[in-house]
Amino acid sequence: MSPTSNLPGIPAHGHVTFLGAGPGDPGLLTLRAVEALTRAEVLIAEPDVLDVVRVHARGGVDTPLPKATDDMSAAPDTATFRAAANLVMEAARGGRRVVRAVSGDPGLDTYAAEEMLACAAEGIPFEVVPGIAAAVGVPAYAGVPLRDAQGADVRFIDARTASERCWSEVGASDGTVVVSTSLDSVAAAAGELVAAGRKPDTPLTVTVGGTTTRQRTWNATLGTIAQVFKQAKVLPSPDGGRPVIAVVGERSSAAQRDQLSWFESKPLFGWRVLVPRTKEQAASLSDQLRSYGAVPHEVPTIAVEPPRTPQQMERAVKGLVTGRYEWIAFTSVNAVKAVREKFEEYGLDARAFAGIKVAAVGEQTAAALIAFGVKPDLVPSGEQSAAGLLEDWPPYDPVFDPIDRVFLPRADIATETLVAGLIDLGWEVDDVTAYRTVRASPPPAETREAIKGGGFDAVLFTSSSTVRNLVGIAGKPHNVTVIACIGPATAKTAEEHGLRVDVMAPEPSVHKLAEALAQFGAQRRAAALEAGDPVTRPSERRPGSRRRRTAP
Repeated sequence: MSPTSNLPGIPAHGHVTFLGAGPGDPGLLTLRAVEALTRAEVLIAEPDVLDVVRVHARGGVDTPLPKATDDMSAAPDTATFRAAANLVMEAARGGRRVVRAVSGDPGLDTYAAEEMLACAAEGIPFEVVPGIAAAVGVPAYAGVPLRDAQGADVRFIDARTASERCWSEVGASDGTVVVSTSLDSVAAAAGELVAAGRKPDTPLTVTVGGTTTRQRTWNATLGTIAQVFKQAKVLPSPDGGRPVIAVVGERSSAAQRDQLSWFESKPLFGWRVLVPRTKEQAASLSDQLRSYGAVPHEVPTIAVEPPRTPQQMERAVKGLVTGRYEWIAFTSVNAVKAVREKFEEYGLDARAFAGIKVAAVGEQTAAALIAFGVKPDLVPSGEQSAAGLLEDWPPYDPVFDPIDRVFLPRADIATETLVAGLIDLGWEVDDVTAYRTVRASPPPAETREAIKGGGFDAVLFTSSSTVRNLVGIAGKPHNVTVIACIGPATAKTAEEHGLRVDVMAPEPSVHKLAEALAQFGAQRRAAALEAGDPVTRPSERRPGSRRRRTAP
């Protein structure tokens, strides 16, 4: 409930939280920031900041975008600020709980203090949740230490608002200088420092897109940065240039960055990796890819539908309740979902599993059961597959097993490996179609164009059906795209579709597949560095360049 007042004579006001969203990486939000976002009724932020914080807001939160007015006398930034301030005040006056999110830290934001004063003037209660400032967070992600054991002085300057006196003061210092500027103004800022007394050979690092997978850092000196940008073909921007953080000083030299660059040196840094699964199915895999520096993009290739005839599933669920089965085995999250939906249809819950042993293949399947309130009795100790489950499954023993039947809810296209193995162990199996898998709808045109045009750096194929379905709904991946397959059967299907397989998992596991892709990326990076070539992503190869398919 909003903190409004119902006392006579006291105006009812909402509450405003001024929240620092950090420099760009959503993982840098503080716990306090996440808590505030979950309670927000209105969330106000510029689009780039909104993308960082929106994921933690509750469903239905109002997110009006501040739009600059037609006031030609105001600078664009000022006009947008005024629009945001108006939105904040309007929502707070209406008794709503507002979160005003800004990039970096509110204490360093150009306009946040003015919005706070406006709240104070009207008696609107507010609080401040600090965030990691770009001037501190970006150098940390770039591998540029701001201080060393000698404890050198560190000074911060905003080149966009700095006066001649500011430049003179930092120029006279021999400590580290952190400059907030734009990409198009870096050379001019370097010139200001040289004019103020800094030596032209003073080391300089410039980072754009800091703390995100778009991050890029250049090493130079105050005197060479213009030439470095020219060689790197860093062109002027029509919008005045993206914001950057430049660090100047002997103690933040390029030699140190070569050893301390932990973020940009990740094996898949900046790679766009296509994962042919839904977001729910790919959650842990996508997290793993992000830990390698990749940007996962989930595209479902299979849609799940109910069985054409539900009677078989209905009889099996009733048999489960009446004691027909000793075991029930789940081989996928979709199987858990199908049984759970049928339970809910009959008004049942997890208590219906009492006295029945439950097996699950895979961590995600086990997690889905636990979320349902069922703890699996058996999860494969080795390979998470039907074969792995059979290795641990006990043979039927008429002395210890009063019932010899297993309920196996599965997809309509499931293989017979598990059924045959259970029969060999002496069990009777009710192999029930719990759901059907059909080809998913095509992804958006932009995604299809990226797949066929080389916009993705890699594709992870986790089954033969994902190969067939992706090619069917979106087209064949471009020849510069790295193709990674979970096993020989999937690789064979990929080759049959004219794809060159670059990476194969050492065992049939999606996480081992991601590890294998990361190892491929690390080797590719090491080879480029050894040859003295720039480290590029596969999608950055020259248009029209061809890669010959290697012999299997």
